[in-house]
Amino acid sequence: MQLTEVFMVLGFALAAYSVVSNDSIQTLGTFLAANAKRPWWHLWLFASSILVAVLWYSWLVNNGDPSYGRLTKFPEPAGGVTWLHVMAPLVLLVLTRFGIPVSTTFLVLSVFAPGNIESMLLKSVSGYAVAFIAAFLLYLMIRKTVQYLMDTSEEEAPGYWYAIQWASTAFLWSQWLIQDLANIFVFLPRDLSVSWITFGTVLLVVMQGVIFYQAGGRIQKIVTSKSNVSDVRSAAIINFVYGLILLVFKEWSNMPMSTTWVFLGLLAGREIAIALQIEGRTVRQAAGLIGLDAAKAGTGLVVSVLLAGLGIWVGI
Repeated sequence: MQLTEVFMVLGFALAAYSVVSNDSIQTLGTFLAANAKRPWWHLWLFASSILVAVLWYSWLVNNGDPSYGRLTKFPEPAGGVTWLHVMAPLVLLVLTRFGIPVSTTFLVLSVFAPGNIESMLLKSVSGYAVAFIAAFLLYLMIRKTVQYLMDTSEEEAPGYWYAIQWASTAFLWSQWLIQDLANIFVFLPRDLSVSWITFGTVLLVVMQGVIFYQAGGRIQKIVTSKSNVSDVRSAAIINFVYGLILLVFKEWSNMPMSTTWVFLGLLAGREIAIALQIEGRTVRQAAGLIGLDAAKAGTGLVVSVLLAGLGIWVGI
């Protein structure tokens, strides 16, 4: 095996773990929080079945492309995958261990195509703004429902709410995969063989099992620090809103975007709206959490630009 092939497999393995572990807060964080009493492997099998279906569907209908066309502007490196490409998911893994929700899109893809940073940034900032406004307006309009959910958060929700929340998770998880599979498969050939897609599927399912066994890891604190997200009803609302926003941006263009920024925008709009309505919470407290999340997410962008600049400097 050539050195470039070693870097290719190593980069994919690191990305498979680090991307999912960092981004678990977006799609599966509320799912884990609302189902904390269930066996972890039940949740893992559910999420993995959706992963396999979404991944293989794209591979079959897109002629060996599991990324839903989101790598068309990210060609394979002329000299093959190098140590610098592998550095991106390695840095992401380190930042995740510190509970920092960085953008995997910027951090991983920028090294492969630095010229696309501006387009990815524009789409991601738009996603944050849309998510913030949508969540803010929605939670203002359903303020009575929000108050009711807050008042009854300690009560056991009716059984049908769990079915709704699992359905919303399936919808959101599938939309996130369509957006972010490119961040993982960018290390592999653009036209995958059966052996490569099988290898990728098995590795992703195993890595996801580790994340579920760890209950989301340290990054899960981003979710649990927010208001009432452990309530299965609140989790379902968040999932549907977030999934719809990703669906809209999926149809906008096939340029990858930071789903982390979209998710943080959603939580930010939600927190501000709740703070304006619920006694005992202030806008200042909500703004403090939002600012901290934004600062952490901005760390990923800075590191991404530095890595991309290093790639240009060394001629990769």
